[in-house]
Amino acid sequence: MNAEIITIGDEILIGQIVDTNSQWIGQELNKIGVSVYQISSIQDERKHILNALKEAENRADIVIITGGLGPTKDDITKKTIAEYFNDHDVVEYPEVIENIKELFKKVNHPFNEAQKYQAQLPSKATLLTNRFGTAPGMWFYENETVFVSLPGVPYEMKGLITYEVLPRIQQKFKLPFILHKTVMTVGTGESVIAGRIEEWENSLPEHIKLAYLPSFGKVRLRISAKGNNKEVLEKEVAEKIESLSLLISDIIVGYDDEASIEQRVGNLLKKRNQTLSTAESLTGGKIASTLVAIPGSSAYYMGSFITYTAALKQELLGVSKQTIEDNTVVSKEVALEMAKGCFERLKTDYAIAVTGNAGPTTDHNDKSVGLVYIAIVSKNGAEVQEFNFGQPREKVINRTVTKALELLTENILKNY
Repeated sequence: MNAEIITIGDEILIGQIVDTNSQWIGQELNKIGVSVYQISSIQDERKHILNALKEAENRADIVIITGGLGPTKDDITKKTIAEYFNDHDVVEYPEVIENIKELFKKVNHPFNEAQKYQAQLPSKATLLTNRFGTAPGMWFYENETVFVSLPGVPYEMKGLITYEVLPRIQQKFKLPFILHKTVMTVGTGESVIAGRIEEWENSLPEHIKLAYLPSFGKVRLRISAKGNNKEVLEKEVAEKIESLSLLISDIIVGYDDEASIEQRVGNLLKKRNQTLSTAESLTGGKIASTLVAIPGSSAYYMGSFITYTAALKQELLGVSKQTIEDNTVVSKEVALEMAKGCFERLKTDYAIAVTGNAGPTTDHNDKSVGLVYIAIVSKNGAEVQEFNFGQPREKVINRTVTKALELLTENILKNY
């Protein structure tokens, strides 16, 4: 069962917003056994929409469209989809109008007649109830292809996918089982790994695929398999991973179910009933925001100091003025004092501190752009490491966040 995702909206094409909808939809479809074969972003323009629908119908069993369902004139998706299906009749749903009125009442927003357009759907559409917004979704089945049109607002789209779309797809189609397993490696590049496991990779059957997912200092090897029998597939993949492990046991650091590094940190801390705090300089709170993006993070994450200036490092974290004068703010000494100050003030089991030069300038010191110090303090001791993440600024910040959480993971496991 193949799917195609089409996102509609000029704001995506000109870079005003990032298309996170497609990524999330792809993950959710994959979980139920649907493979996404193509993702497209197009203008909110009649001809583009009609062409995209025609091309998608020729390629996919399921076409999911997001965006363009607002009540304003620039949102023409609903009208154009009706044209594509040669559907000139409109059905108005009173329950949708009542839902809009209730939502507006909660936020003291007046209901106007223009909102009734949201409740008017093409006659061939099946109504998909939107629990979190005003625009309902639409389900069409034409020429043995499912077409689903959803609002582009992420939380509304997610609600419709979860409560309306996925259950209908599972009910309508007999779906295969898709399995992903990941082998985590460190210290060796993907080309070297590929050479070491070439014979193993070439022997994989057609229904089992290998993907190399490299990132800073590590490579994830994702083994994906598709079949109708879950038990047989799991056994087959387990055997393949076992034979792979024999070939590269020296660089394997673990086996992962695609959980993010921040999820792994949270799971480790919750399992041990431990807590974490952070002190950030160059990352400006990004470590904190990454951690709290995980539901339930309040169980282990206590808070952060964002000390972007030398004065705040001294005032809030107790970093010595002499330490800064002797070493500059970009130094292992300052990183260590930041971590100790955070650890002592917030009384957590672990404290992370980061300081460095993200660029593009060196901020009146002689330390190179990309130089970063990461310190971790716990009751078991303190450590600080130096890295140079190069340029540009965004890469330095993102790598600092990832590396800080990786070092924390190693520290937790080492001390357990």
